[in-house]
Amino acid sequence: MATDMIPPAAVPDFLMRAGWGNAAIVPLAGDASFRRYFRVVDGSRRAVLMDAPPPHEDPRPFIAIAEHLLGQGFAAPAIYARDLEEGLVLLEDFGDRRVKEFVEDHPDQEGEVYSRAIQLLADLHGRRAAELPPYDRAVYQREAGLLTEWYCPAAGIDVDAEAYIRAWDVVLPLVEQSASPAVTVLRDYHAENIMLIDRPAMHGLGLLDFQDALAGHPAYDLVSLLQDARRDVSPEMEAAMLALYREMASPPADFDAAYAVLGAQRNAKIIGIFTRLWKRDGKPRYLSFLPRMWGLLERDLAHPALAPVAEWFAANIPGEKRHDALAEFAPA
Repeated sequence: MATDMIPPAAVPDFLMRAGWGNAAIVPLAGDASFRRYFRVVDGSRRAVLMDAPPPHEDPRPFIAIAEHLLGQGFAAPAIYARDLEEGLVLLEDFGDRRVKEFVEDHPDQEGEVYSRAIQLLADLHGRRAAELPPYDRAVYQREAGLLTEWYCPAAGIDVDAEAYIRAWDVVLPLVEQSASPAVTVLRDYHAENIMLIDRPAMHGLGLLDFQDALAGHPAYDLVSLLQDARRDVSPEMEAAMLALYREMASPPADFDAAYAVLGAQRNAKIIGIFTRLWKRDGKPRYLSFLPRMWGLLERDLAHPALAPVAEWFAANIPGEKRHDALAEFAPA
């Protein structure tokens, strides 16, 4: 077992108190944060142990959103036990059928699975939003600024960061003043965080990794799903799923422009985050996703609503400083 996947010392006592004292603990996954996950197996019973160590992580937002989603009839993991001081949470186990691997192994079913994911979003967007902080200008700017803070120095580019902020200030009002009502935005709704489960009433989909949820524009989670950082979703599939969402949710006329703005904002953010994961956290594997992210960002920048931001990119980050600029640092 790798050293970084050894359970914390507090786990045996926590599991004993939770009624799982005889269970085996198997490493399940780490992620881009400090959180780690283990599978807990006791005979025929299975659960997932989340290790969200303070002060780096706080499991309370995850618990609150899980309870909100469960209350609205969605399949978030049930919470079996919690120790907030130690950052330990025992969760329902949704199994191993992640959407990402399933659709890669069954490409003929991609459309059907993604249709269910779109139906779930349309359903979620029709419900009362959770009591959450707003996805507002300050958050949008802070996230978009990760590109100039991390990617540009790593790529050896000296850019006009103040003009970058001003360009976003021109386009973000389109999202903030949209006729779309604020909804619960899960913020990381993509194929690696959606599980296939045997619950047709819940669209047959289990939800994970929603602890950073905010109240914001409904297009954001569509971007997360259809402009996935970790797998290719064809432009044809993206268009078909957006058409399905329009049919189900009847969004206002400004929806397409908001989708492009939020796509550019999210993709710029992820380029910055993946660079930070390499430079700060020693996780170079995320660099392999950057060519995909640049391709998605450039597609979004082509929308007329993004003209001021597109002009900034054209003036500050030349083509040779995009896509494969950090390829030499990515693991083979």
